[in-house]
Parts: sequence; C-alpha cells; structure tokens
Amino acid sequence: AERCPIVDTWWQTETGAIMITPLPGVTETVPGSATHPFPGIQADILSHEGTPIPVGGGLLAIRRPWPSMLRGIWGDPERFRDTYFTRWAGRTVGTGDDTQPGESVYFPGDGAKRDEQGNFWVIGRIDDVLNVAGHRIGTMEVESALVDHPAVAEAAVVGKAHDIKGQAVAAFVTLKDGVEYTEALKRELEQHVATKIGALARPDQVLFAADLPKTRSGKIMRRLLRDIAEGRALGDTTTLADPGVVDRLKGEYEAKES
Repeated sequence: AERCPIVDTWWQTETGAIMITPLPGVTETVPGSATHPFPGIQADILSHEGTPIPVGGGLLAIRRPWPSMLRGIWGDPERFRDTYFTRWAGRTVGTGDDTQPGESVYFPGDGAKRDEQGNFWVIGRIDDVLNVAGHRIGTMEVESALVDHPAVAEAAVVGKAHDIKGQAVAAFVTLKDGVEYTEALKRELEQHVATKIGALARPDQVLFAADLPKTRSGKIMRRLLRDIAEGRALGDTTTLADPGVVDRLKGEYEAKES
C-alpha cells in the first residue's frame, strides 16, 4: 500500500493560513509537534509578562503581521482588539533590541511550549486548562495520554465542579472497533493517565461513547460536553453534524450518575 506523511500543523480560521508547520520532505517531522513557524511568520512563546521563553511552556504569540491575517470583526472593532491584542497591553514584549509594544502582538488564546530543538508544541486553549486541587492541567495533555492507549480511538476531556478539588477531570472516550467497554478497561485508562502525567490528572469520570459531538468541520464541541458533565441544559446544537449524538451522550451520562 502507498504511504503518506502525517503532518501536524497549527493555524486558525482567523489566521487565514497555516502558521506553524514542517515542510514535508524538507523539515524533519516530530509526531505531535507543528515544528517551526512557516517562513515569514514570527511566532514566539511568551510569559504572561511578555518575556520570550526559549525553552519551556508559555503562551503562543504572533509578534509581527502576516499577509492573510484577519482585519477585524464586522461592526465590533473593540471586540477585535480585546480578543486578540490585549493580552500584553501596556507591557513591552521581547528582550534587548527585539522589543515591541504589547498591543501589537497577536494572541490566539493557545498555550504552547518550545523544546530544545526549537520545535513548537501546542498544548491547547488556555481556557481549556483545569485547576485541579491548585494544579493546572491541560485538557489536551490528558486527551493525548488517553489516545496513547491502544484501545482508544478518540477522547475529549472537560472539567466539572468538585467540592474539594475545585475541578474534577471528566473524560469522554471513544474506543477502537472491536474493543469492549468494561469497568476493568475504565480503571486501566485512569491508571494509564496517572502513569503518563501524574496522579492529579487521573480522570474522576470516564464515559465510553460511540461518538462525540462534532461540528460539520469535525471539531469536537467541548462546550456541550461541559454542559453534560455539569448537568446543565444543553447550549446551541445547530452547528453539530449530528445533534442526536449529544442527546444520547446526555442520556447515558445521566443514567450513569443516577
């Protein structure tokens, strides 16, 4: 059979183009990493204070304009500015001779890290970071640990309120064809996450699902999963490819909780 490379990239609808990506056949790919910014794109990892982080985790930033960038939000210029250009407002971003006003730096809302080889690893949305007993845990990190298990095809992780820990980890998991849902497998997945990341990241709840709620473009609607985990009324489902998926999940979750 013919083979083809799997290329991890980072971009947004707002960026209008792929921003961080290996060049297949030229760049050595690193599974799970988008590797390096596309030529001409000045991506960086910054601290909350605006200091570049050469190696380690922080906030993903685009420090200079690019040809396909969004120009605004129709009829709401203040929202455009507040959403993308205020993370470092009033601060000086950069060090030495390479500095600029914080208001000129685009913040996409993602956390990321850079390794010793300069590869970028996108961790996930900063609003998808859970606070579990005072420890910050990225939902993408837990999801990656779950899909690392040979039985798991797909996973989505959200937080739910917890009286003692502040937030608990709730995982929605789709298994590979031929794998049966068992309590033993549930415990195995919980331990797998604890081994990969640490005991604090161990899911408090694991719900096996035949499918996850996705938009027509394939994006998992974690907002709806949070509604299910918190026992809230479901939000807008009009963008789902199959609205019935979330209704089935809600019924299964409520049955498990009762």
